[in-house]
Amino acid sequence: MADNTVTVREARAHLAEHINRAEEGTPTVITRNGAPVAAVVPIADFEALEEAADVMLAREAEAVLADGGPTVAMAELLADLFSERGEGAA
Repeated sequence: MADNTVTVREARAHLAEHINRAEEGTPTVITRNGAPVAAVVPIADFEALEEAADVMLAREAEAVLADGGPTVAMAELLADLFSERGEGAA
């Protein structure tokens, strides 16, 4: 495996080292049973990913509105959100 790929066990045993590497700009991919499952990445990379996701979602919402798609009132959205939480909490 590449130098920047470790197992969960290795990541757990050397977490501080992987955090230091992330601070220096090098991500570490963590695998379980040979499959990538997580990563320790520089915070700037993580923030850029979150920002890109926000931009993508905003563009999708704008496209739906431009096509005359449905809108939802905030009260309706919150009511749906809390009713879904209530169903899963039982």
